[in-house]
Amino acid sequence: MESKIPKTVIFITGAFASHRTWDKWISYYEERGYNCIAPAWPNKNASSQILKSKHPDNNIADTKLSNVLKHYTEIISQQPMKPIVIGHSLGGLIVQLLLQQNLVIAGVALHPIPPKGIFSLNPTCLLSSLKRIGLFSSSNEPHLINFKEWQSLFTNGTPYEEQKYSHGKDVVPQSKRVLKDRFSQTAKINFTTPHEPLLIVSGTTDRITLPSINYKNYTKYDKKNSSVIDYKEFQNKNHFSYGLSSWKEEADYILDWLEIIDC
Repeated sequence: MESKIPKTVIFITGAFASHRTWDKWISYYEERGYNCIAPAWPNKNASSQILKSKHPDNNIADTKLSNVLKHYTEIISQQPMKPIVIGHSLGGLIVQLLLQQNLVIAGVALHPIPPKGIFSLNPTCLLSSLKRIGLFSSSNEPHLINFKEWQSLFTNGTPYEEQKYSHGKDVVPQSKRVLKDRFSQTAKINFTTPHEPLLIVSGTTDRITLPSINYKNYTKYDKKNSSVIDYKEFQNKNHFSYGLSSWKEEADYILDWLEIIDC
């Protein structure tokens, strides 16, 4: 009797967090029979401390969304079969783009940055986004989130000690060009195209991608083409919740969802 080949899960980080933030998820999912990898973004395959020590890095500054998308497309092409992809923040948008290209068997977008055409009118969210994409500064230098930004926008509601620890361990510099590309054609989704199953996850205390924005992202998809599209909103979850001490709640929900869709 042939043994069942385990499915591969590719974890995709967001713009400002190290790929090592997925380490606990990888161990947890491998215990449940999945093969797991969390490849770093282009020019960021190093620890948070090393990347910070090189800041500002011209190679990071020059990175565009198309470079990141191509990077993960090439990684997927090297897999023996189509993988499952789970992405956070801008990594969540990349999940949606990979699904659109029919490169994966299922996707989970955790607190995703929305595709082109979906905006937030919340002043706090809008101003923080404009600062992060470099509207008020040159794109020739990457942005490194300071602790105040991390506290108020990414880990709000988390105990101070955990905020401080995660900022030191997990934050990495990011290209402003990548963030500006979220408004470009590269980030456009055709919501009427049939696709493999997609789960969009949001949190009620997320100040980067508000629940209303994630829900709007979800409702944009055409529900008439028989594609599976689901939405889950967690109470009291901030933008970086997947990398904090309460990460298992979201991880378990996703595992259950993958079982339901037979992945």
